[in-house]
Amino acid sequence: QLQASGGGLVQPGRSLRLSCAASGFAFDDYALGWFRQAPGKEREGVSCISSSGGDTYYADSVKDRFTISRDNANNTVYPQMNSLKPEDTAVYYCATERSGNYYYTCSLFSAPDFGFWGQGTLVTVSS
Repeated sequence: QLQASGGGLVQPGRSLRLSCAASGFAFDDYALGWFRQAPGKEREGVSCISSSGGDTYYADSVKDRFTISRDNANNTVYPQMNSLKPEDTAVYYCATERSGNYYYTCSLFSAPDFGFWGQGTLVTVSS
């Protein structure tokens, strides 16, 4: 089970840290992905972190603003979102890589590789 949290209303330019807490599976065997879906838009892959945390991916839309980290001891992933923009407004979801490939390389991120979805958390960026 995956549960995203930490969303809310934030002003443009401010920061927010989300969390994705996992339970019921071998968390440190899985790469984790973050996705978002804005109203009326398709779901977008935002970020990925490998099982060990040593490899990451960021979509161009968030590169240099978002940072992802994980705490395998506490089964949690933390996307840190800085310099937020109104276009970052969306429901954010975390998901595991489907096959449990411990060596999944996030630099080769592909959204269809992820498929075990948690509940999302809404982030609204507005003044």
